[in-house]
Amino acid sequence: MDMPKTAAALGIFDGVHLGHREVLRTAAGQKENGLMPCAFTFPPESTAFKGAGGYIYSSAEKEHILREHCGMERILSPEFSTVCGMEGEEFARDILAGELNATFVCCGMDFRFGRGAACGAEELRTFGRRYGFRVQTVEDVCLDGARVSSTEIRHLLLSGDVERADALLGAPYMIRRTVRHGAQIGRTIGFPTINQVFEQGQLVPAFGVYASVTRTGGREYRSMTNIGVKPTVDYGGAPLAETYIHGFSGDLYGSAPEVRLLRFIRPERRFSSTEELRKQIASDIEAAVKMP
Repeated sequence: MDMPKTAAALGIFDGVHLGHREVLRTAAGQKENGLMPCAFTFPPESTAFKGAGGYIYSSAEKEHILREHCGMERILSPEFSTVCGMEGEEFARDILAGELNATFVCCGMDFRFGRGAACGAEELRTFGRRYGFRVQTVEDVCLDGARVSSTEIRHLLLSGDVERADALLGAPYMIRRTVRHGAQIGRTIGFPTINQVFEQGQLVPAFGVYASVTRTGGREYRSMTNIGVKPTVDYGGAPLAETYIHGFSGDLYGSAPEVRLLRFIRPERRFSSTEELRKQIASDIEAAVKMP
């Protein structure tokens, strides 16, 4: 079966923020011209693309957003080591025109490719004329006069300012990881939670309690999420998101619900008794659920 002609969006897409979404929207818009929207990117785990604080989304989270929220029907995400040695023309010929069968390619103004990042938009247009694809570049996106960037979003998440981070992302920051078994301490005091563990190398938002929304089974629920490290559960010291889902009853072990952070409520603190903990959790849940 022949590979369909595609419209390819090129980028690292760490965070899939407003600027990235404009590139992806441009590619997705070519579907009305009969082209399959696809994305060319790299796994965020690659050391070449780890920003300060770690990568914002895991490979699975990023690919979920690209497919489910940005309209990408195919994603090509090779290891960086397999393409970093390619000359620019080789990349255009073998990957874009060849493997992707692209007839339309879009990228940000600062996109670089080829050995040593030697090539940019002008070279891409030259290769496009040679190998049969049209190139469109997308201007940087600014919000409140400042360029939207993954670096700024990392800083905001690390400081707990998810409201501003969400604005730059164009959607609430999302945690979508497989639910794991925990010590079930929350269940014993009347507040069952789900545990989602962050990957090593992945950015972890500021420890503390957040108002959130959880999507599972095609429905959305108000929820409250605590991010931190649980000494009572052996996750190898890895930070996790522990979420109480208001109005939900069921078993989510092994599934990967979307938990979206909306607002920082308070930093982590220690409690002198289980009753004090229970009262604080009840207060946190009330604050999270009543958030406009």
